[in-house]
Amino acid sequence: MSKLTVIYPQAVEHTKKKLNEDIDHYLESKETIPTFEQYLSDRSQYTEQIWINVWLNKSTNDVPRNEKKAFLKEKGFVVEGIDRKLINKLFRDEMRTYQPFDAMEWLQDTFQGEQEIWEKRYHQAKANFIKREEESKRQAEKQLLQNEIDSFAAEFIEENYQNFYLYIRRFVAVQLEADFENNPKFQSVDTFALEEKLVNQGNFDPNAYTTLATFFEELTGDIHKTLHWGRSFYEYETYFFVYEGLISDYVSELLPQKVFEQLPEKIHQQFKAIFNEELTTSFVKNCIENLIYEVEEYFTQDIQDEYVSDLLKLVDLPFDLEVHREIFEKDFAERERKKAEEEAELQRKREEEARMMEDIFGQEYNPSLGRQIRYILHIGETNTGKTHHALERMKVAGSGIYLAPLRLLALEVYDKLNAEGTRCSLKTGEEEKIVPGANHISCTVEMFHEKEFYDVVVIDEAQMITDKDRGFSWYKAITKANAQEVHIIGSRNSKTMLLELLGDSDIEIHEYSRDTPLEVESREFHIKHIKKGDALICFSRRRVLETASRLQNDGHKVSMIYGSMPPETRKKQIQQFNDGKTKVIVATDAIGMGLNLPIRRIVFLENEKFDGTRRRLLTSQEVKQIAGRAGRKGIYDVGKVAFTNDIKTMRRLLMQEDEPVHTFAIAPTNSVFERFQRYYRDLGTFFELWGKFESPKGTKKASLSEERSLYQLIAGTDIEARLPLMDLYGFLHLPFSKNEPVLTKQWEQTMYAIIDGRELPEPIVKDRSLEELELSYKAVGLHLLFLYRLGEKTEAVYWERLREEVSDQVQERLKTDIKKFVKKCKNCGRKLPWDHAFPICDSCHAAKYRRHRHDDEFEF
Repeated sequence: MSKLTVIYPQAVEHTKKKLNEDIDHYLESKETIPTFEQYLSDRSQYTEQIWINVWLNKSTNDVPRNEKKAFLKEKGFVVEGIDRKLINKLFRDEMRTYQPFDAMEWLQDTFQGEQEIWEKRYHQAKANFIKREEESKRQAEKQLLQNEIDSFAAEFIEENYQNFYLYIRRFVAVQLEADFENNPKFQSVDTFALEEKLVNQGNFDPNAYTTLATFFEELTGDIHKTLHWGRSFYEYETYFFVYEGLISDYVSELLPQKVFEQLPEKIHQQFKAIFNEELTTSFVKNCIENLIYEVEEYFTQDIQDEYVSDLLKLVDLPFDLEVHREIFEKDFAERERKKAEEEAELQRKREEEARMMEDIFGQEYNPSLGRQIRYILHIGETNTGKTHHALERMKVAGSGIYLAPLRLLALEVYDKLNAEGTRCSLKTGEEEKIVPGANHISCTVEMFHEKEFYDVVVIDEAQMITDKDRGFSWYKAITKANAQEVHIIGSRNSKTMLLELLGDSDIEIHEYSRDTPLEVESREFHIKHIKKGDALICFSRRRVLETASRLQNDGHKVSMIYGSMPPETRKKQIQQFNDGKTKVIVATDAIGMGLNLPIRRIVFLENEKFDGTRRRLLTSQEVKQIAGRAGRKGIYDVGKVAFTNDIKTMRRLLMQEDEPVHTFAIAPTNSVFERFQRYYRDLGTFFELWGKFESPKGTKKASLSEERSLYQLIAGTDIEARLPLMDLYGFLHLPFSKNEPVLTKQWEQTMYAIIDGRELPEPIVKDRSLEELELSYKAVGLHLLFLYRLGEKTEAVYWERLREEVSDQVQERLKTDIKKFVKKCKNCGRKLPWDHAFPICDSCHAAKYRRHRHDDEFEF
């Protein structure tokens, strides 16, 4: 049987019902009985439309789509591939003439010539109308009466709020004593952690609680359903929910009864006149339902401030309103006195802490640089000779120190100065190369020590002062440098900030511009366009290796640079490119930091990078820093820049005016730690105070997240107990990859060896893969950090030699393993195009998306 056959008689009956309703509505509005013919004359247009409306709505809504299509197909319509909306319109049009029901005919058959039935219908309609009017009037009177009761109750409860509270206070006190005596105490857990089984810890100790609010946090042992952000969750129940319900039940009985007893006689009489019966507390409760709900919240909130000891004293005391009021007023006054004392003590501690914070941090980060030092700023774009000019000045000085952002750059300057006849030593956290008779030193910026004096200090890549993790090292070097001349090398957008930082000091500014212009290519780059002197830029080690593998398989000789590559290996890769042994270089953005290479063209294989939190578009400064490596002066007349897509946007980023930066990073200094130790001795408190310390305007605090995470490993252990605070922080601050579990474990084991007076555990060295060799290099580097910090320079020589061997192995492994790094989908293993931006193929991504969408449809 088709759906149309089923619903047709239903529609007919529904139409008849509506026609009868229309007749009743028509008749009840007439003062005298109209004739049936008069009704038909007045309402014929409407009655004829009733069937159409009823039938079209029911057939359109109730008939399934496949039946609609079958019906239309029988009528000769083409239905396959037709839009759903069009199917509905065609079907609806056909239904207009489908077995029409003649409403007029049915009306005439029912009422034509039936005067008695018509008159009876009229009188019944009028009676129903009068009855509805009376009921409406009665409801209006009832509503007025309810409003009057509610208004009286609101005023009455407000005037007697304290009296009602005294009832609740005693009620809660009795319940509290019963819970303390009869219920067990359970261990404290996260209320949502239902997988954690509760442990019975015996009886409650009432003396363990100050206010009732502290007891309300205890668990009852039951599980209940609650709402969080509109969603239902099951959790362990706390006593707050129990008492909230108990107070609600008690108040719901107490207030209506008290209000009922105090209602004016006039209201009782009005109720009896309307309903012909006596007023009840049940009716009063219904009238003030919303008021009760509101007042319950106030009572529940106020009772939590009560001291548990005060409540328990009420249990054995018979309830007398005046007696309990006197007790409450005394308890309340005493509670307010204690609260005032506690607040005064808190305020005193806050003021004391503020003075302490000012003493510890104070003006440390608002430097007054009015010293007899001459500052020379070298400001300009990448590859403009800024560092060269500063180093030339340092070479002719009696003594000097060069501070580099990278160990590789420190090594490069060390080699350069010695090759040019200026004796220079090298010092990084992981190595020392002391040249006899050298008065110059090249080191990483973290190795700067403020107490050492030099004729000339050179601080490279000063715009790094804004870096949230390392920027404070530049801040410290710039503000604490002890020298006759301090040369600061920075990008254009750092100029304003550096001038603000240096204040009224003696400043000389040298600004540099590129002699070799940059030119953005108009066509999108493809790997087949590769040429000698190209540097291809991507933003992950894997992408570097995959791209280099593709190029080598195509017959190109390639150098590589990425962050985790050992500096010695990186130096060899660069040297091969400089010597022309390799024609192309593939690198991460590490290439943009001070490396001078004979690059003809910089090619951005990606326009986005993952910054540790999200994948984002490169900033203008990042594009400029990297692109500026193109067009080495004296080799190329122009530097080329190419992109694989969205050239218009990337050209705009490259060419747009730099926005000045005004915020630099700060971190704890030795002076800060020295002042901190006047008050405390543990690093846990220091990290807490550092979190509270408000960074001065124009600065941002280093998060110290890596130091904190390491500290959590040894907090409360013998390591913390036996090491001086500044020594411990120095070990926490060692520059190594703290996101590598193997290295953090090595760090922890070495720390225990130090305090136990044992030999330091040797780092694990593995060579089965390129990744293992690179991690082994880092492990040896961490070991060297400890050795140099502990002054074990003799032993460090062996480990430096071993690290060089590991670096050589990395160099050799790059030649063989590179062929393995073919770009493949990590899910299905399918080979991916060279410029595919993601680690999985489009098919796997689409399947994953469909699966997630399917899961979402069934999530509830």
